[in-house]
Amino acid sequence: MREKIWEKLYCYCWAIMKNDEILKEIEIIKARNKRVEADKAWETSWTRKIIVCLFTYIVVLIFFLLAKLPDPFINAIIPALAFILSSLSIFKVKKIWIKKFYK
Repeated sequence: MREKIWEKLYCYCWAIMKNDEILKEIEIIKARNKRVEADKAWETSWTRKIIVCLFTYIVVLIFFLLAKLPDPFINAIIPALAFILSSLSIFKVKKIWIKKFYK
């Protein structure tokens, strides 16, 4: 009789410990999901696109100035605009790719 009580108590304690482990795992997954959502929000944000566009403009401008190319301030706009256009169209391509290849 005592053995059955101890066995039940052991099973109960083990189940509680297992529940604690499961709850910890759930919290870890929730924290990871928050990070993933924040990363995705950053990747799709206009803030990121504008910053990358400005950095692209500055780097290309510096290169054009060092290379002594004509109209560097105007010509450096083209790669920056190309980035914006590509970032706008990439989402449509991504949707098509997901629909066609990722099932």
